[in-house]
Amino acid sequence: MARATAAAASPAGDGGAQLLSIGQVLARLTPEFPDLSPSKLRFLEERQLITPQRTASGYRKFSPADLERLRFILQLQRDHYLPLKVIRGHLDELDAGRVPQLPTGAGTPSIFPAERRLSRDELLKEAGASAPLLADAVSASLIAPAEHHGEDALAVLRALAELQRAGIEPRHLRGLRAAVERETALIQSALAPAARRGDTASRARAAELAREISAQLDLVRGSLVRSALSRLDG
Repeated sequence: MARATAAAASPAGDGGAQLLSIGQVLARLTPEFPDLSPSKLRFLEERQLITPQRTASGYRKFSPADLERLRFILQLQRDHYLPLKVIRGHLDELDAGRVPQLPTGAGTPSIFPAERRLSRDELLKEAGASAPLLADAVSASLIAPAEHHGEDALAVLRALAELQRAGIEPRHLRGLRAAVERETALIQSALAPAARRGDTASRARAAELAREISAQLDLVRGSLVRSALSRLDG
C-alpha cells in the first residue's frame, strides 16, 4: 500500500503520455473535488506541491503523474484536513525515494479505500461502547447525531469508552466543546481579511491558513497538557 501511495504522489515524467490542459484536469477531478478551480491549481503550484510543465506560450500542461499527485494532495486535504506544509513534507520524503508513514497518525489513509460509513449498531460494536455512552456523547455535542457515522466518530467513541473506564464521562467534557468553539472563533477572526475578498484564490488561501492555525493550536495545547502533567508528577 505504501508503494501505491508513493507511486500516486510521484512527480516523475510519463514519457510520451498525453499532457492535459487545466480544463482537462478540472474535468477529471471536479466530480470528486467540486471546489477545485484554476485559482486553486495555481495556488498549489505557488506552494510548490505540483510542478506542471509549461508550453512555449506559457500554458500549463499536466502529465498523468501530475494528475495522480494532485489527486493525492486533494484527498489528504479533504479526508485528513492536513495543512499543505505537512503534505509537502510528506511528498518531499516520497520524492527522495523514502517511504514515510502517512502524516495522519492513523496509518493508511481512508482514501484507500473510501471512508466507511457505520450504522449505529456497527459503531457501538467496533468501539466497544454502550448505547447510553453514545447517547451521552451526542448529548454533550462530542459526536454529531446521524444515522451513519464515519471514522472520526468511531475514534471519538473508542476514546470515550476508555475514558469512561477511568471514571470520566461525556458530561465532564463539555468544556472541550466550548474550547473548540472559542478556537474556531479565533481562527475565523484571523481569516476575516482573506474571507472578505471573496475570490476563489483568497478562499483557497483562507482554507489552508485555517488548517495551519489549527495544527499550531494543537501543538500549543499538547505542550500545555504535557507541562501540567509534569507538574503533577513532580
